[in-house]
Amino acid sequence: MGPELRSWKEPHRLVLLAIGVGIIIFAAVYMRWDWLPRYSGRLVEGVGTTLWLLFLTSALGFLFAVPLGLAQAAGPVWLSAPARMFCTVIRGTPLLLQLWLLYYGLGSLFAFWPEIRQSWAWPYLRSAWPYGVLALTMSFAAYEGEVMRGAFAGVPKGELEAGRAYGMSPFTVFRRIWLPRAIHRALPTLAGETVLQLKATPLVATITVVDVYAIISRVRQDTYLTYEPLLLLALIYMMLTGVLVLAFRWLEARVPVKG
Repeated sequence: MGPELRSWKEPHRLVLLAIGVGIIIFAAVYMRWDWLPRYSGRLVEGVGTTLWLLFLTSALGFLFAVPLGLAQAAGPVWLSAPARMFCTVIRGTPLLLQLWLLYYGLGSLFAFWPEIRQSWAWPYLRSAWPYGVLALTMSFAAYEGEVMRGAFAGVPKGELEAGRAYGMSPFTVFRRIWLPRAIHRALPTLAGETVLQLKATPLVATITVVDVYAIISRVRQDTYLTYEPLLLLALIYMMLTGVLVLAFRWLEARVPVKG
């Protein structure tokens, strides 16, 4: 019997499993689910929107996090100071506030500029999703930028000096040694940040982006039910989180994270 199988047979895990099964049986027998077939299509579309927001903003945020972390770890003052200020401001203010400032503040200003209203960008700038993508991307970049700062600073200097001793250019040292080693060190934390990003996506429903949370809110309004839609929403997010955790564990098993 493997260690993972033995861990599942521990008493506290069996108790939690029994409680979970009991909740599922109770919900299936004593709660109303006749509305589910009617909203199944919308729920699938909502989950797709949530996943699209998650992957797009996480990918864009990580692309910005790398230069933010590098600037703070080894950049000159004129680069490190703005990067540190950006991370401090974004991490120090609520994401919901940032989202509303972008959508209701910046988005409303564009409407007063005739040049923008008559441009090709106006159909996009009048929509809610660009502001949701921007807010989530900045949030992920700020938090992961701090992680990358520590990851870049934690790479042993001897490895970098060894690359230079072999005649590598600074860019080659960064591309072949510094960046891969920093990503390896940040990978476990990146999994947690991605899960937190998933939990932050429901905030875009406050600016009319129709994700899975918005669909569940519509179900509650139409059916006057409270517990059933919310339990289904919790189950959906738990399943998505489980898939993310398993995916990152699979990735960590194939990428060395220890020096």
